[in-house]
Amino acid sequence: MKTLIIACGALAREVLALIKLNNWQHMELSCLPADLHLRPEKIPDAVEAAVEAARDKYERIFVAYADCGTGGLLAARCEKLGVEMISGPHCYSFFEGNEAFDARGEVTSFYLTDFLARQFDAFVWRPMGLDKHPELRDMYFGNYDKLVYLAQTEDDSLTAAAGVAAQKLGLEFERRFSGYGDLSMHLKALPY
Repeated sequence: MKTLIIACGALAREVLALIKLNNWQHMELSCLPADLHLRPEKIPDAVEAAVEAARDKYERIFVAYADCGTGGLLAARCEKLGVEMISGPHCYSFFEGNEAFDARGEVTSFYLTDFLARQFDAFVWRPMGLDKHPELRDMYFGNYDKLVYLAQTEDDSLTAAAGVAAQKLGLEFERRFSGYGDLSMHLKALPY
């Protein structure tokens, strides 16, 4: 049974690593641009277009997105399309594990994954205009007290990059190794 994983581009490395690690030869990956997160209202339409384009080529389609700021619109669209998706509010939640994430209740923490540690300037610093207007930092991040780096891999250079991001934002820094969390669980649960 061929399965297509439609994922956020920010999850490409992680999904490919899990496919390789588990020798899931029945799975293929198609990614949507990670910068859709800058306009989450566009995610449901992009997912629908990808599902409709692939529907005749695969027996199963799985959407590797959580809600990601769509306010429930992505879940409703996936239900309408008859495809499963990852549960949770965003990838930070499912990387840590939705239950553990909910239990922490860290509303004053800003999160990075390996992808965002690697791409902080391209996906946070410059798009928010902080490279040209650092005075906006307090407006965007004034209610945060900590940057939490949820590491999927053991990579000292990514930990250092996440630490630099915390310094730029004027936040405490904490690194937690999460691995692939619930992403692995969801993909393992897909039938062959």
